[in-house]
Amino acid sequence: MTLPRKLMVDGEQTVATTRTHVKVLFLPVVILLAVALAGGFLAGRIGDSGNGVPRWIVIGVAVVLVLWGSVLPFIRWYTWTYTITNKRLVEQKGILTRTGRVIPLSRINDVSFEKNLNDRILGCGTLIIHDASEQAGLELRDIPHIEDIHRTITGLVDRAHGGSDESI
Repeated sequence: MTLPRKLMVDGEQTVATTRTHVKVLFLPVVILLAVALAGGFLAGRIGDSGNGVPRWIVIGVAVVLVLWGSVLPFIRWYTWTYTITNKRLVEQKGILTRTGRVIPLSRINDVSFEKNLNDRILGCGTLIIHDASEQAGLELRDIPHIEDIHRTITGLVDRAHGGSDESI
């Protein structure tokens, strides 16, 4: 899911689009498996007792738990994107109500990243971007291929500030 062309300004091109690392979906997958296992076991154990109504109650509760604990987090993860263009950094998130934050590259003062042990193993990290505004710095957590994204943004910021980095 990239930045729609209608949201771009003249001469703007997408350089990279990413979302958080898939590791954030670990707990929703565990919830899905646990609810499916428990719901299937209970539905089979109850059987047709009481005209099958208890079994449908168990199935209904399982479906609600799967929707709330697995499907909703997946949709939230899928719709939360970070797009780097040759002019700005755009964060977009939301399912029904879309919100976003746009930081022009020319206003970015500092780009840094952090990786703990788990992040190093999984190849992701947190990107921290400070800009020339009153707002707190933007922390992009669990970004895959953090070194590549850091290098890309640093080169683009250098170019936006009048540097001569031609490697991007």
